[in-house]
Amino acid sequence: MGYKTSITPKFIGLPLKLLTIGLLSSLNIYAASTPRVIELTQTPCQFLESENGVDHGFHSTNIKDCEAINARTSADRLTKAKTLKLSSGRYIFRVKNQSVPYELGFWLRGDGVINRARLPSVSGGDLQPGKTKDYAVTLKPGQYVYSCPLNNTPDYKLIVN
Repeated sequence: MGYKTSITPKFIGLPLKLLTIGLLSSLNIYAASTPRVIELTQTPCQFLESENGVDHGFHSTNIKDCEAINARTSADRLTKAKTLKLSSGRYIFRVKNQSVPYELGFWLRGDGVINRARLPSVSGGDLQPGKTKDYAVTLKPGQYVYSCPLNNTPDYKLIVN
């Protein structure tokens, strides 16, 4: 009458291992589908992060001011600017109008005519003073530039591997 049951020790951890593998797989799928957020701050005529956090203290009341400022300074500033390097995938570019007293926008596109035609892009306006706006895009490998045509910033470089 006395049945004896035993569990072989090598099977005790198996359900736990399978559960762990399943959870990790789910987390990896979630991480791959969740966009990464890139924060960018616009001040008059520039993006701060793109210029290594240096605020040049430019003053602008309209696009013409930035056109004149960048005609004089952008070539030199771009030699010192940071090239943004990312992996391919989903991104949200969270752009803030920190201190520009007029509506701004954001435009990310392929660098050059061929890349502009073959690579994804995102653009939009209505970025009011003191506000932040998100621009979602799935990036493929290639060379890009981003700027604000309404704030007339330089074309900053972005490389996607």
